[in-house]
Formats: sequence, structure tokens, C-alpha cells
Amino acid sequence: MSVRDWGKLLCLSVIWGGSFLLGLIAVKGWPTGAMNGLPPMTVVMLRVMVAATCLFIALRLMGVSIPSSKAQWRAFLGMGFLNNVIPFSLIFWGQSQMPTDVAVGLASIINATTPLFTVAIAHVMVADEKATPAKIVGIIFGFLGVAVMIGVDFLSSFDVSIVGQIACLMAAISYGFSNLFSRRFKALDVSPMQIAFGQLTASSVMMIPLVLLVDRPWQLSIPGAIPVLSIVLLGIVATAFAYIIFFQIMASAGATNLSLVTFLIPPSAIMMGVIVLGESLKAQHIIGMAFIAFGLAAIDGRLWQRLKRSG
Repeated sequence: MSVRDWGKLLCLSVIWGGSFLLGLIAVKGWPTGAMNGLPPMTVVMLRVMVAATCLFIALRLMGVSIPSSKAQWRAFLGMGFLNNVIPFSLIFWGQSQMPTDVAVGLASIINATTPLFTVAIAHVMVADEKATPAKIVGIIFGFLGVAVMIGVDFLSSFDVSIVGQIACLMAAISYGFSNLFSRRFKALDVSPMQIAFGQLTASSVMMIPLVLLVDRPWQLSIPGAIPVLSIVLLGIVATAFAYIIFFQIMASAGATNLSLVTFLIPPSAIMMGVIVLGESLKAQHIIGMAFIAFGLAAIDGRLWQRLKRSG
């Protein structure tokens, strides 16, 4: 990759790492736990609505047409449900159940298991994407990392914090299904930017009735200024702007190099959690992250190629 590609990749990792901090602040308030935030689903709805609006403006400025076919919008609904509605809601709710001193770093580590689930789901459901021995090793090590992080607490005491971690794990599974679902866009004559706009718009449409039914926003107290700012940043920077950078890297460096962002998000999120919230991860979380990182490296394949060349 070029220096510019690396710069964009690092920028994207910082933005998406920061989304875990912004999400926690939006839900728990500032200072975290001050109870002046908003319910997770309301945060999700506002995030996707702000992002969809920004991408609509971007598409119009770029002269790109808005998708109009029923087949495209059916696909957007499916993608939005799997890639936004389910995982965003689970992550924000899961973080709200975790202790504040680990909620940013731990959620980001668990989210890094997405490629593991993508490979496992594709192996079961897609004939032409069977897992290689190296990828199977990666899946095993990745799941061992999850077991180390969650399993120790699970065996000692099952509490709401464990449920929050499991919710973040379910979000990673949903992302895995969305990655597989995205294959159908190849036959729909739609650009990546149109996909981003379409899925976010479809997500907004799905979230509005859910929020009206469950959160009843007219009964909510007015959130603080910092949680509101966090939601705005989530929508504009961590979603709309991040998608633009994402597709720029994909166009210039390819999907394989783009996958490196998976390794870089947890360190970024952990650093922000430490600096802003004074987080301090336990030894089991660091060990679990190491297992997951090794698993991701095995799935990525470049580690094995280098070992073969050096051997």
C-alpha cells in the first residue's frame, strides 16, 4: 500500500475505534453513568439517520444517482438489518451493561471476532468459500480468545455484564452474516457508495417504528449536550465519513489490505478508553485479544506466507 493508503487506514481505525467511545457516551451520558444519555435504539436511529442524510448530500454532489429498483431496495433492507440495525443496537446495549472501566476496549475486542464468524458462516453456507486449514486454525484460536475473555467471568458469576459481552458477540455474528449477504450486490449494478446510502436509509426506516414502540421518545428526558454531540459525531464522522474512506481504500488498495483495519481498531479503542475514561483492562482481556489477533492473522494468510518464505 502507498503511504496515503496507510494514512487512510490508520485514520479509519481511529474513527471506528472512537465509535465505541462515542456510543458509550451517547448511551450512558457524560460523565459516563450520569444518566443523561439516550436508550441504545434511539442512539442507533439517530446515528443512521444522520449518516444517511450526509451520504445523500454526498451522492448528489458527486452526481451519483439514487438507487430506485425494488430489487436493490430489498437488498438494502436485508443489509441494513444485518449490518446496522442488529449489530449497532446490540453493541450499544451491551456496552451499557458493562462496567464503565472496560466497556470501550472490551466491546472493540469482541467486535474484532467478526472475520472469524464470517469465515465460519461462509464455510457452512457457501460452496465456494470453504475454510482452509489455516483459516480453521484461526477460527479455533479466535474462539479460544473469546472463551478466555468471557469464560472466566462466566464460570465464576453470571451477571448482566456477561450478558452485555454476549450481546457484543452476537453483534459480531450479525456482521458475519452481513458480509456474506453483501455478495448479492454484485448482480444488482450498484456502487459501494450507493450501497452505503441505501443500507443506512433502509436502517433508518426500520429503526423509526422500533424506537417509537419501545423507547417512546416523547417520554424521554432531554439528553446532555455531550451525548448529543457524540451522536452527531457517530453519524457524520464514524459512519458517513468512515464509509467514504472505507471505499476509497478498497478502490486503491483492495479488500485484502483493507481487512488490516480489523487489527487496528481494538488498540485505537483501548487507547481512547484509557485516555478519556481511565479504563484498565484485565489480564484475561489482554490474553484473549492476543488469541484473537493470532486467529485473525491466520485467517488473513499473510502471516503464513511470510513464515513459508522465511523457512
